Amino acid sequence: MLITDPELAIAAARAGAAVVRANYGASLTRVDKSAGDFATAADLEAERVILDLLRSARPDDAVTGEESGSTGPSGAARRWLVDPLCGTRNYATRGLLVAVNVALQTGSGSTVAASADPFTDEVFWTGGTGAYVRRDGVDEPLTPSAGSGLVDVNLDPPFPNAPRFRAVRLLADPGFIGRFHPRVVSTTLAVAWVAAGRRAAYVTDGQLRDSVHFASGIALCVAAGCTVTDLDGQPVHSGRGGLVVAADRQTHAALLTLIGGQLPTVR
Repeated sequence: MLITDPELAIAAARAGAAVVRANYGASLTRVDKSAGDFATAADLEAERVILDLLRSARPDDAVTGEESGSTGPSGAARRWLVDPLCGTRNYATRGLLVAVNVALQTGSGSTVAASADPFTDEVFWTGGTGAYVRRDGVDEPLTPSAGSGLVDVNLDPPFPNAPRFRAVRLLADPGFIGRFHPRVVSTTLAVAWVAAGRRAAYVTDGQLRDSVHFASGIALCVAAGCTVTDLDGQPVHSGRGGLVVAADRQTHAALLTLIGGQLPTVR
């Protein structure tokens, strides 16, 4: 029986998460990348397991993995985006805040996605209609909520909108501090948390088109009914870049006002 795309995304994310969990705390070989970035043996093994599963189930699809790059037909209408371990620095220092992200890109966006937490054994997923978290084989709908007031701000480079916008200045803004409670966890698991009601919002700079890191979280938040735009309040990937994801329109509007205080008027 042919596995559906959402179930394949879930299975792939869970397979990668199992590798990440099994290697936690071990002395892992590091592979240097660029600008001081690195991967661990767990990143590489998790990606291999995920890609093997995807290629076996969908041999005609293309795949882009964070560690291995793009493979498969260059003109494929379907492409899987794989981030085998989002939060590598957290993981390498025995932190538990990491995610395994798998998304299916068709056309200009992704509607099928899964983001797995290896240490809670939760998988946040969507097939395009509704978003859910799977625990112990049971799916529960994700319900965004701004009630916590927690806003995760990504401080990892690159910062293409600097000096016009710097996320670190948002953290020091009296208006931000007066309304929200900042968090910096350095993993895109926090994007899924907005869809789940565990964060009120998430803010990052960056050009995120075709991003293996962010495709899953964006798809989850869109499907859950969050407000999702770029730093200007425009559709994601359409202009200045960056990402503002909020549980509701009021929270989103407040964040855009604060961000707009840093950005010059575009003429």
